[in-house]
Amino acid sequence: MDRNKFYRIREELHRHPELSGQEKHTIQYIRQVLQEFQPSRIHPLEKGHGLVAEYSFPGEGPTLLFRADIDAVAIAEKSPLPYCSENPGIAHKCGHDGHTTMLLMLAGLLHEHPLERGRILLLFQPAEENGQGAQLVLQDPWFRQQKIDRAFALHNLPGYPFSTIVCRTGSFTCSVISCTITFTGKTAHAAEPEKAVSPTAPLLHILHLSESWNRGTLKNPDYFRTTLIELHIGEEAYGVAAGSGLIRLTLRAASEKILQKHRQQLEQFVQQTIDSHPPLRCSIEWTEPFAANENDPESVTWIQEAAKSNGLVYEETDHPFAWGEDFGLFTQHIPGAMFGLGAGISTPALHTPDYDFPNNILPNGARMFYELALITQLSE
Repeated sequence: MDRNKFYRIREELHRHPELSGQEKHTIQYIRQVLQEFQPSRIHPLEKGHGLVAEYSFPGEGPTLLFRADIDAVAIAEKSPLPYCSENPGIAHKCGHDGHTTMLLMLAGLLHEHPLERGRILLLFQPAEENGQGAQLVLQDPWFRQQKIDRAFALHNLPGYPFSTIVCRTGSFTCSVISCTITFTGKTAHAAEPEKAVSPTAPLLHILHLSESWNRGTLKNPDYFRTTLIELHIGEEAYGVAAGSGLIRLTLRAASEKILQKHRQQLEQFVQQTIDSHPPLRCSIEWTEPFAANENDPESVTWIQEAAKSNGLVYEETDHPFAWGEDFGLFTQHIPGAMFGLGAGISTPALHTPDYDFPNNILPNGARMFYELALITQLSE
């Protein structure tokens, strides 16, 4: 395969980044590239800008899913790249342009070197960054009818040597969710604050309470972390005692069970606050849920074998990664695993203005997927 062609494909994707749910140009370009690799069928998702490219082979065999996320993030690009983002304030700073290109390379490998049996589904998934894409896919009428035996995905990892394969059994990424808690009371003259219905005490109580739940490090199975995103009380009006406010938090845990425990505790406290302060109205909104990626032991063994077959270093991490990834929703329903692909020790961190996906790891990511398809053919 001409790797330079795929480098150009990745750079074209990089030029035209689109936010979650807006990936119209991206999916059109993916369809255009796929035509050369002649999938058996292309299934557009009913909702959202995503699709599944299906490769069917002669003999009966397992159905495997390989997934890539296709959306970008709201970060302005600062690097002077010749293929710099042409959409102001939006850029591929999580490497989804690279993930997408690796799946297109896998399509090329399946076209040039077809398997003997089974089916391969290549999922180009929208809206990973806001945690909504995986759910859209799982709700799709066509997708719901598919019997998928195993699912795989990868994420590039700055800070690890190029093409090192990083994985573990169990939680590979944390379970994460964000919330906004809004209080509405009543203002008063600043000289008479006792006449106001103030949200200050309950908001600060929520902050201290949630931070008191923080436990351990990522190496601990009971790891939990609350991060304050925003705390806002009142307005910039010195003659007015505050009568409203909000707090935004992100909760993350090593497992879905621990996350849900603290979510319920937070909801109970909000309800208690409403009950004990009748004049104070309160609402809680949960957003951007990411289920923990629970890696199946057998799938992890096959990832180790695929790394060995490709001559790549395999590193078993002793902790889940703290960030959320909505592929975890698939591993709740389908046996499978996510693994990391080293993006270079000195590569800037994900979600930073200077980050750029390194082209040189594209072939190894695609070869890992292809080798997993071969291994599963022999094993299932």
